[in-house]
Amino acid sequence: MAETKEDKPDAGPGDQTPETQLKSPLETQLKSTPTPPGGPKGGYWWGTGRRKSSVARVRIKPGKGKLLVNKKELSDYFDREQDRVAVMAPLKAVEAEKLFDVFVNVRGGGSTGQSGATRLGIARALKKYDENYMQSLRDGGHLTRDSRMVERKKYGQRGARRRFQFSKR
Repeated sequence: MAETKEDKPDAGPGDQTPETQLKSPLETQLKSTPTPPGGPKGGYWWGTGRRKSSVARVRIKPGKGKLLVNKKELSDYFDREQDRVAVMAPLKAVEAEKLFDVFVNVRGGGSTGQSGATRLGIARALKKYDENYMQSLRDGGHLTRDSRMVERKKYGQRGARRRFQFSKR
């Protein structure tokens, strides 16, 4: 009877085929990390973030650290430094700025709302990628939804709180 690879329990690393040899530590992490139920959709891990009237749909995948917001670079899309810092905060919290390519589609609201929505979306996508990131994201407050919304205008008034001028006489 001929011996096959399956019959040899003590096969060394030189006996492996090129398909089974891993190329980088990131691939090792990907292979060892269990995929979420259903796995990544289309090779991406998704996260949705909302703030005020802004909605951000975020896709992440292992890569070299590219970050695009509405097909523009981060610094081109967000002019203010505080918005750029808010978007990068979840990646810095898990020390993964250069490990993921991040693609964001964001609509509605202003720049602050969009950066807040993007931050939450990135944090949720990272949590789906690896549950071990959850504690550091939670400690930084990146997984908490900011529920503050614009107060509605009331009838008989000029705005939400502003009233028409009152005349005593």
